[in-house]
Amino acid sequence: MDGLGYNKDLPAELNTTVSGVYIFHGNSSGDTSEIDGRGIWEELKPGHGIGFKSDGKTNNLSDRFGVELTFARELRKLRPAENIAIIKYSRSGTSIDIEAAGRFGCWDPDFSTGNGVNQYDHFLATLRHAFAVKDINGDGQEDRLIPTGIVWMQGESDGAFTEDIARRYDKNLKRMMDLIRAALRTDDLPVVIGRITDSGRDEKDGKVWDYGDVIRAAQALFVAGDGAAYLVTSTDNYQYSDNWHYDSAGYIDLGKEFAKSIIKLRFPAH
Repeated sequence: MDGLGYNKDLPAELNTTVSGVYIFHGNSSGDTSEIDGRGIWEELKPGHGIGFKSDGKTNNLSDRFGVELTFARELRKLRPAENIAIIKYSRSGTSIDIEAAGRFGCWDPDFSTGNGVNQYDHFLATLRHAFAVKDINGDGQEDRLIPTGIVWMQGESDGAFTEDIARRYDKNLKRMMDLIRAALRTDDLPVVIGRITDSGRDEKDGKVWDYGDVIRAAQALFVAGDGAAYLVTSTDNYQYSDNWHYDSAGYIDLGKEFAKSIIKLRFPAH
């Protein structure tokens, strides 16, 4: 999820820098493009939604935000003594299943067209760039990144093609979370999954994602079979800014729910 909330919709208390919280946002790139993932560590502020770009030296913030804003603020409220660093890589419209790649791209490492570069390659490059920086906050002391959780909001594209593709989603999702955990070298790393929803605005039958219900069931199936996963279902209550994306209020709430869910997984008695 890139994030399509509008900065102009943020209340004053959210439309500011989140002091002391750092984010590395890997440059979003299409499949077959040169492996990228460039970014820099800087304090979190609005502008890390769709349209964000980085050349590895400076970040060009957009007029949009994603779940990272309230995710970080809620984590700070729940765990005030912990340092918070976020690594973000996303590309709107991407699939896990190779047959659902469409024109937006695919996360499957085996997806190969052109030069063979896919979204997983860009994600791995983002991790390499982020972990290569030894002093994240520029205080002259070496920092150590400790992976503590994964946030995953995706699946709509996999529910937009055929029922067969949608029914593979639970297995595809398990494989992808296993790959991301392996890349972060942390087995059973907590993962929160956002349940996909449908705006109901398709002119033909009301369903934007024809097999979205199959994806929703697959998400629940994955979480039920994974001892370190949690399904965020507050998405069922959000409004939409267009046929495909939540409105600003939805992104604000979803960030909070993701943070609460990560804490529940890390500290079950919390």
